[in-house]
Formats: sequence, structure tokens, C-alpha cells
Amino acid sequence: MDKGRLEAFTDGVIAIIITIMVLEIKVPQGSDLACLRSGIPILLAYALSYVNVGIFWNNHHHMLQATERVDGWVLWSNLLLLFWISLMPFTIRWMDETHFAAAPTASYGAVLVLSAISYLLLEKAIVRVNGEDSKLARAVGGGDQKGFISLAIYALAIPLAYYQPRISIALYVVNALIWFVPDRRIEKVV
Repeated sequence: MDKGRLEAFTDGVIAIIITIMVLEIKVPQGSDLACLRSGIPILLAYALSYVNVGIFWNNHHHMLQATERVDGWVLWSNLLLLFWISLMPFTIRWMDETHFAAAPTASYGAVLVLSAISYLLLEKAIVRVNGEDSKLARAVGGGDQKGFISLAIYALAIPLAYYQPRISIALYVVNALIWFVPDRRIEKVV
């Protein structure tokens, strides 16, 4: 099966997710700059989510550059990844409407954890169909320390949201900064 359709579909879904996120931002109720202040938290949450979606898209792009074939398992794994990413607009809207309460902030972390796990499942599905000697298998074969650190940070941030949501948000930002540079292991083989 050709990977081109998978790439095109994923690009389209990601574009829609980003569009939904920006459309979910409420317009200020006034016309002066002071009215913008109340919207700063959601703008920052949008920016963080935009970066997170961009990180998944960027790494997905690199992963597919090291991919020759896809099969049904790859397609379903990709859909699972897109499902979890598509919940980001919902969680940032919920965070905004509850003024970054504990449960919505924790749910944002849960969506990020499940997106990351789905990405790893997609990676394993691609390696399975392309073989242990494929470019991707060679690139990721040594383990994914950055990925496991990232999962640990997300996992820590979820319960911390019930103690102090701001700490969780700070950890989400730290994680985004860790991933701002794409996975160099894949870049080396492509």
C-alpha cells in the first residue's frame, strides 16, 4: 500500500484540528487592548496546543520519510494517533471555560499521554511492516529515551493538576520544549 494517501489524510486532519483550535478561541467582548488581557490564558493554551500538534505532525512527517510501505495496522494506528490529537481542541476549550481547573488540565495531559503512546504504536506498526532492517527500524532500534522521559513528564503532570494545575501546565511546556527539535535519530537515516 502506498504511504502517500496516509500522509495526505494525516495532513488534512491536522489542518482541520488546528483550524478548530483557533475557531474555539472567543473574541474579546470589547474593542480596547485591556479586553485582550482576559484572553491571554486561552491564547497561551492555544499556542501550547498548536506547538504540540505541530510536534506530532513534524515527527510523523519524519517517520513517514523513513517508511516505504504501510498496511492496515499502520492505517489503524495512524487513526488512533489522530483521534487523540483531535481531542486537543476539546481539552483546551474545557480548560478555558473552567479557568484551568484540575480535571480539564489533567485531561489535557491524558490526551498528550495517549497521543504519545499512539505515536509509539504507529512507529512499531511501521517497523513491523517494513522489517527490522528498514530505515525506521535502524533509526529507532536503540530505544527512545526522549520518548520515555516525555511520557514520564506527562504522567507526572496529570496527578499534579489536582494539586496545582499551573505546575502541570509548566510541565506540558517543558515537554513541548524537549520535542521542539524533531527526533534526530530519524533525521540521520533519511
